[in-house]
Amino acid sequence: MGTECDRIILYSPQAEPVWDAVMNDGTAYSRREYIYKKYEESAGIFLTAYDAYIREADKIVPRPEPWAYPYWAFASMQQVDLSGGGRVMKLSVPVDETVLFDQYDWYKVLRLSYIGSNAKDEAEFRRELERRGIKDPSEAVLRPFYPDIKRKITDSWKKIFRYDEEIKKAIVSGRNPDAGGVRAIQAGLWCIKKEWLI
Repeated sequence: MGTECDRIILYSPQAEPVWDAVMNDGTAYSRREYIYKKYEESAGIFLTAYDAYIREADKIVPRPEPWAYPYWAFASMQQVDLSGGGRVMKLSVPVDETVLFDQYDWYKVLRLSYIGSNAKDEAEFRRELERRGIKDPSEAVLRPFYPDIKRKITDSWKKIFRYDEEIKKAIVSGRNPDAGGVRAIQAGLWCIKKEWLI
């Protein structure tokens, strides 16, 4: 992963309409309706995760538009999944325009799962689900039967932001941004700007 003290090199897989918007308009923004179009019948699950992300990420880097939804980018080309098509944008993004987190924490949010403080915490939560007869944590999030469990799961999602400040400080100081516990750095961007393309 490259950095230039106040910038971070990121890789973002994007479909042709995003490329076109960046090239023609100078900036591309994602919207809620694009999530519906992309994920169709699964859109509700993704929007549950995205909306939780937006509430907290907006506190770190304010959305430039109140309707903007995030684009995802990765600190390593090896993290990029092109199975859905598109091409990879290589970007040099100002650190203060990124929200940085562990990609594996985000996967837990997408699965509507609990993010523990550590492995012991996660194991205790799994045991609690078993005691309550809940086979899949997403049941508790998507159905109205377990409000206390749902709250515990959705509150845990705030932990995806626990490394943002530490990673940014490392980048700005020119150090390797390997924050303790982060396995793969992922970034959320409120937009993609043509000036970031490299």
